[in-house]
Amino acid sequence: MRNSTLVIFMFIANVFCFAQETKKDWLLNNSDYTAEIVQHGNDLILRNGLVSRTLRIEPNVATIEFRNSTTGESMLRSIKPEAEVSINDKTYAVGGLFGLKEHGYLLEEWIDGLAADSASFKYDTHTIEDIKPKLNWNSAKRYHTAAPSVPKGKALILQFKHHSRELKDIIVNVHYEIYDGIPLLSKWISLENNTNKPIQISGFKSEILAFPETENYVETPKRWRRPNMHVESDYSFGGFTSGESETSIFWEQDPEYTSQVNWLLQTECLLTSTLKVGPAVALDPKSTFTSFRTYELLQDGSDRERNSLAIRRMYRLLAPWATENPIFMHLTTTDPKKVKTAIDQCVATGYEMVILSFGSGLNMEDNSTGNIEKFKKLADYAHANGIELGGYSLFSSRKIDDSVDVIDKDTGKPGGAKFGNAPCLASEWGHSYLEKLKYFLEKTGFDLLEHDGPYPGDYCASTTHKYHKGYEDSQWVQWNITKDFYHWLKKKDIYLNAPDFYYLQGSNKCGIGYREVNWSLPRDQQIILGRQNIYDGTWEKTPSMAWTFVPLTEYHGGGAAATLEPLNEHLDSYEAHMAQNYGSGVQACYRGPRLYDTDTTKSLVLEQIAHYKKYRDILNSDIIHLRRPNGRTWDGFMHVNPQLEEKAFVMFFNPTSKNIEEKIEVPLYYTGLDDTALISEKGGNPITSKLNRKYGSEIKVRIPANGYTWFVVK
Repeated sequence: MRNSTLVIFMFIANVFCFAQETKKDWLLNNSDYTAEIVQHGNDLILRNGLVSRTLRIEPNVATIEFRNSTTGESMLRSIKPEAEVSINDKTYAVGGLFGLKEHGYLLEEWIDGLAADSASFKYDTHTIEDIKPKLNWNSAKRYHTAAPSVPKGKALILQFKHHSRELKDIIVNVHYEIYDGIPLLSKWISLENNTNKPIQISGFKSEILAFPETENYVETPKRWRRPNMHVESDYSFGGFTSGESETSIFWEQDPEYTSQVNWLLQTECLLTSTLKVGPAVALDPKSTFTSFRTYELLQDGSDRERNSLAIRRMYRLLAPWATENPIFMHLTTTDPKKVKTAIDQCVATGYEMVILSFGSGLNMEDNSTGNIEKFKKLADYAHANGIELGGYSLFSSRKIDDSVDVIDKDTGKPGGAKFGNAPCLASEWGHSYLEKLKYFLEKTGFDLLEHDGPYPGDYCASTTHKYHKGYEDSQWVQWNITKDFYHWLKKKDIYLNAPDFYYLQGSNKCGIGYREVNWSLPRDQQIILGRQNIYDGTWEKTPSMAWTFVPLTEYHGGGAAATLEPLNEHLDSYEAHMAQNYGSGVQACYRGPRLYDTDTTKSLVLEQIAHYKKYRDILNSDIIHLRRPNGRTWDGFMHVNPQLEEKAFVMFFNPTSKNIEEKIEVPLYYTGLDDTALISEKGGNPITSKLNRKYGSEIKVRIPANGYTWFVVK
């Protein structure tokens, strides 16, 4: 009896171990997690082995399960409509099951007893198809690390109709996408007006989910903890991160949840995707309205690095163009002779792009023959030498005219925009501005636009602007105009720098996150602060998604102490900037009239660029944050990529005036290595290192005073 019991126990243990071994960590190898949409009776299930969402389709559609398949956590406590639409000043639920008496938890046996609301849009039919590309992007034009270049997965479209006479020819479609290899779903709605007259869409909610609270406060706290997931939309602007710029994702109170602990029923446990104002769209007959998209990324723990790696993986999937990372300089002049000299210097050192900076004299709004010819000749010269050329255009933060500028709702006068005055993109002037930029870019052959605005998403109360009606539709209209323009840029293979969070609408790069006046501080302060910016700015951005700054010439003041010119007199600072910028994979705006002034300076730039290009793939891989710069001891970061020969690239910096010698344990889990690693310092002979049970390896590090060192792991 004991022997048979032992055999059974060993069999179960072996099966468990085999299951553990075959269940791959999706951040290391996601090939087993293929999206599918299946129907079991009245349930439609979107699943990929990492996340699943179950929709009951009778007597109406409602999400009855939202599960984190990695942790086994059920993310729902109650059932809500799939969407809401406000048509002709009346709000209607889209789908939903009603009759729950408890909203703090959900028992399976309750679901069959729920009913559809006769006043809601009711499920009619559905289709399942492969995910279609959102933007046209030419992945062959410049260096990138996107793989694949188009997200793969499955899409579900649910069609809803209404029984009433006035709404019978209006169709609401609810769209879902589930992706291969990542615990991510997206959702949005579209509305078809098949009537013979316009209808007014005053508002909508494209997602409504009742999540369990993660904290129970009797009294209301200043801040609520959110469920273990990342949610954002492609309707984002007004910041350098998704948290700063999110304008459509809200965590709200649920008035139906009357059994919650909070005495005033103020627990923020209802996720809604909606607009603060609008859209106030008059939808013409035979036309379709489409909302923004919401993205929901489930996370499997509380580790900050792991959760941010998941977010970065999401951006690599949804915005593959943001993995493009050309090596560029910011040129402060448009004098043709000096531009050609800068292009020649780029060719000589391995740079790939010249950006005509703010203050250089470039004016893309000037469509005169002379201006077009001048910059076309320069673009032709750049292209003949294998260099891309582009430039800067300011939209926001300036005043045009009282008839053009954003009108403040409270005063009825220009002003009140995020940065004071700003033109309204939905004015006739705004339309003309974009048409001038398109004409300039096409006629000159420019490869890049650095677009300073209209990122604030300012509301405009004007009732005389040609392309919007008033305050309620102004932000929605301006966002759509911006989105369409950025999609046009992608179609034309024009790289887009924008100091805003438009990645999911075609932007390639945004600022790393810095205070501009800090670049007027003394050079030594800039270096450590710049490395802090890199450390902080790469938690939720990949290296290619951000730019930082290097003031070769004076910027925001500071005089000679703040600038690198003359370059040959400040080679130590120049090298320090390049080492940490290129070592992190973050391109910088090297803003000045030239890249080098002497042969010695040229040699330094050549060395740094050659090093960067040698390790370019791993340096464009995600960063593991080792220690934030504090000026008192070493700091560092590490790139990891289990798909490459170089599994990791580690950089250590010493901001102190003394040499540092120390044994440092480097965490190598996300390299995919599980037993041994070959570690070499500065490309020297590798040393075999055994990984410990935490997948770490201890290495002896020597960092010179005010210097740096680096290691490659294979």
